[in-house]
Amino acid sequence: MNMLSKWAIRLTAQKVGQDDFGNSYYQTKKPKRGNRKSRYVIYNGDVEASKVPADWHGWLHYSTDQLPSEAGLSQHQWQKPHLPNLTGTKYAHRPAGHMLKGGKRAPATGDYEPWQP
Repeated sequence: MNMLSKWAIRLTAQKVGQDDFGNSYYQTKKPKRGNRKSRYVIYNGDVEASKVPADWHGWLHYSTDQLPSEAGLSQHQWQKPHLPNLTGTKYAHRPAGHMLKGGKRAPATGDYEPWQP
């Protein structure tokens, strides 16, 4: 997003919050479509939708009108912190036998039977 776009959003919208990744969230000052105010996110760094945590995603898509900071959502003990999509990075999951993990996989166990037409 260029500087002119960010400037225009800041003139017509007010900042309502920021997440742990540094993404900023805005809502227009006046309703646009029907009676709803538009909601925006300005990403910190690369524009990647998977960088939006679940609580902010719900607010952006009008699932809730409460801001995550106001909702007081509690994390369960088993929940992990939000991670953006790691595909294509050095942190991506690579199963055993993947070329970048040596390319060797365990031999077949013999329980596979090919289909015969």
